[in-house]
Amino acid sequence: MHFKINHTMNMSNTITTSLKNKKVQLWARRLHVYVSMSLLLVVLFFSLTGITLNRPQLFVSEKPQIENSELIMPAHFFNIEEGRLNIEKPLLLDFLATQGNLSGKPSELQLFSDVQNGELLEGEISLDYKGPGYNSTVFIDLVSRQVEIETSHYGLIAVLNDLHKGRNSGQVWAWFIDISALLMVFFVVTGVCLLVPKKKSFRLGLKWTALGSIASLLIFFLAVP
Repeated sequence: MHFKINHTMNMSNTITTSLKNKKVQLWARRLHVYVSMSLLLVVLFFSLTGITLNRPQLFVSEKPQIENSELIMPAHFFNIEEGRLNIEKPLLLDFLATQGNLSGKPSELQLFSDVQNGELLEGEISLDYKGPGYNSTVFIDLVSRQVEIETSHYGLIAVLNDLHKGRNSGQVWAWFIDISALLMVFFVVTGVCLLVPKKKSFRLGLKWTALGSIASLLIFFLAVP
């Protein structure tokens, strides 16, 4: 037990000595400053959208803007082979994106068809497009080839809220959130490194850390049933 305590203390002293090294302090200061400046707009964005998410009744519009449109789908987008209906999905999605002005991520095609003796008696396709603050529902009657599109726009605040949550925002934005989160962790770690050589500031920082942590845990346990 005594050996373990001494070993832990030695490791702690070694880490503290390493962090007090002038080169370590120089790079920690530089990185802390530049990372904080690069994250300025990111932190502001997530802070402000945290408020809009927490108080949706104050910021989010109750009624979305709804647009309806109709198109005629080209006949060569589907065919019947051996009694089965085949849909040219890439052609259909490209057509909807260009002619229907649809954006966002499309869902899987929901297909219903009734084919008898090589003839299409009934056929329907439905799918959704989702993006930040945006949703489109597409319904296609394959017999008449008529396309009905209903698009809902929920406003700028809804767009920002969905970006905050990474909802329907794509892989590029998901990577942006991950990288921003890692940089924030890095910002905190370099801040601690800068405090270590300053005994008074470090002790005061530890007190505020303990106070903030206890307050956060207390609020958490009181808020969660």
